This record gives sequence, structure tokens and C-alpha cells, in this order.
Amino acid sequence: MTFIPRTRQTVWTHHARAKMAFYRLSEQRVARVLHSPRRVEEGVAPKTVAMMQPASVRTRTEAVLSDVSHRGVERNRRTLSNETSDSKSKPKESWSQEIWVMVQDIGKERKIVSAWRYPGMTRPKDAAAMDVLRREYREFLAKKD
Repeated sequence: MTFIPRTRQTVWTHHARAKMAFYRLSEQRVARVLHSPRRVEEGVAPKTVAMMQPASVRTRTEAVLSDVSHRGVERNRRTLSNETSDSKSKPKESWSQEIWVMVQDIGKERKIVSAWRYPGMTRPKDAAAMDVLRREYREFLAKKD
């Protein structure tokens, strides 16, 4: 017998609905971020997880331009990319906006706490910063009990 994972029931907070309306995000778009996030990090609020997906991805490939004089002679060649001329290098991805969703799993429910659109590209948190956040979170939980 195969195991079929059950999906969690999605619960939306009023704050999340208001943010989705403000940033023009639909339920389907938020669900897509939850289904296949590009990056997952610990949320700012206790016991939450933040998931990110780019709004739209652009890929840059190396392009070669040549200046041709009126006589048809090439003067110089230059490349428009910072990438190496190695043929095995992958195209560089970039995006101008990210969609973030903060969720909290409570029992069989997945509560959407907030959703927002971030202008630009964020950097992933490094391991040292994540360790500090984990330590502070454990201290917070210890004081709470």
C-alpha cells in the first residue's frame, strides 16, 4: 500500500487577506509559493516559516556585439555579460520582485500569517545569523514555559 500525504487545511488570517489585497496577490499565487518555494527560512515571528519565490525570473546569456563601420569592417568585439566565456556556465538568473509568504503549522492546519511582495532580491541568511536566531528563539521558549 502506498502512502498518500494528506494536504493540510489552509487557514487565512485577516492580516494575510489584507496584505494580499494590498500587494495584489491571489490565493492561487500564494498557494504556488507554498507548493514550490525557491527559498525557505525561519520566520521572524515564533514558530513560523517564511517561503520565497521570485515573481518572474529573467535569464541573462552572453551576447557578442560587433561595431561595423560604413565599409563593413569589424572594429572591435565586446561581450555584454560578466559571465565567463565558458560554454558550460549556466545562464545567470535575476528578478526584480520576490513574493514572500509566512506560515505557521498548527496541528492539521496551515495558517497563512502574512504575504507580501518585496521589491528587489534578498540575500539568504548565513549560517551564523541562523544560529543566533535559533538560540534567541530557544531562550524565548524557555522563558515562556
